Amino acid sequence: MSVAPLQALPLEQLRQRTSTKWRKYGDDVLPLFVAETDYPQAPAITAALTRAVALGDTGYTSPDPGVAGAYAAFAQRRFGWSPDPARIRTTCDVMMAVVEILRHTISPGERVIVTPPVYPPFFECVPEAGGVVERVPLVDLGTAWELDLAGIEAAFAGGARAILLCNPHNPTGTVHARETLAALAEIAAAHGAIVISDEIHAPLTHHDATFTPFLDASPVAARIGYAVVSASKAFNLAGLKCALMVTADDATTATVRSLPDEVEWRTGLFGALAAVAAFSEESDPWLDAQLAALDRNRLLLAELLAEHVPAARYRIPDAGFLAWVDLAGAGWGDNPAVKIRREAKVAFHLGPFFGAEGKGHVRINFGCSPELLTEAIRRVGSLV
Repeated sequence: MSVAPLQALPLEQLRQRTSTKWRKYGDDVLPLFVAETDYPQAPAITAALTRAVALGDTGYTSPDPGVAGAYAAFAQRRFGWSPDPARIRTTCDVMMAVVEILRHTISPGERVIVTPPVYPPFFECVPEAGGVVERVPLVDLGTAWELDLAGIEAAFAGGARAILLCNPHNPTGTVHARETLAALAEIAAAHGAIVISDEIHAPLTHHDATFTPFLDASPVAARIGYAVVSASKAFNLAGLKCALMVTADDATTATVRSLPDEVEWRTGLFGALAAVAAFSEESDPWLDAQLAALDRNRLLLAELLAEHVPAARYRIPDAGFLAWVDLAGAGWGDNPAVKIRREAKVAFHLGPFFGAEGKGHVRINFGCSPELLTEAIRRVGSLV
C-alpha cells in the first residue's frame, strides 16, 4: 500500500526555527547542509514534550526512562532484530557514546580505522578518546561503494584495535550487506579487535534496501560489536540529547556497564521522552510518510541535477536524506560548496570535511520540500 509523503513546513515557518540549519546563514541563503529535516514533528513526540512542559517535568532523567524497551520493540518491528533491553544503556549522543566506548577498549596511541569519505566527527572523536585515526577509504565500484575488507584486514594486521563503522554510511547513503558485515566481524575477531557501529541513519533505510544491524549480522559480530543508535536523525531530535549503546555479549555488555554513571546521567530527559515516543508504534505511520517524502526527493534530485548541473555525478542513496554529489567536473575547485554558497546562495556541506576523498564533492540535505530542493538546484545551475 502506498503512503502519502509527509509535507515539509513552509519556508517562512522554518525560518522561525533557531537551530543551526536556520541561523548559521542569512535569509538570502537556502540551507541544505547540516542534517536537520524540515518536516513537522511526529505527533506522538509533540504530545510527550507538551505534556512534560505542562507538568514542569524538566528535572533529571530517571534511571529507566523506557528508552531501551522502546528501541528493542522498534528494532524488532523495523529490522526483525530483537536486542535485549537489559544490554542497552543511554547517554547524551552517538559521538559521546563512541568516545566513551573507545576509552574503555583501546589504549592511548592505538589506531582506530575509519572509512572515508565519512561523517567528519569520526576524525575528531578518535583522538578525543586517545586513539589515532587510520584511514581505509571506501572502494568506489563506479556504481556503488563498499568497505575495503582487504585494506581493513591489513590495518588490523598492522595493529589497529578498532573500527568505526558507519552503517548506513554517511555521506554516501550506502547500506552494507549482511555478508559484508559478517566478513568484517570475522576479520576483526581474528585480530582481537572490535567494531563500533554507528547506526543512527538505520530507521531511514529506503524500501529498495535492507538494513542489517551489525550485532545481528552473525554470532561473531554479536560477540565483538557495539552499536550506537539514536532517534535523532530519523525524527529530527538532535537538540534533545539521547543515544543508546547496544551490546549482545557478556563481555561487551560488561564494558558498557563499567562506564561511569556520569555517562548515563548525560542523557537529556526531553531526549529520553522524545525517543520513547519516536520508537513507539504510534510513530510508525509518521516515519513511513517521511520515508515516502525522502524517496520522492532522492529521485527528484537526480532529475534536477541532470537538467541543471549535467557535470554532477550522483548515486541515489540506499538510506537517509543526504546526497553525496561529485562536482569535480564542474570546475569549481576542491571545495565547490564555498563558491555555491557565495554565488548561488545555497549552503551545502563541505566535501573535504569528509576526508581527502571529498575533494570536489558536496553533501546535499534533501530532507525538505520538493519546491525548496528545486529552487536550490536551479540556483546552482545558474553558475554553470
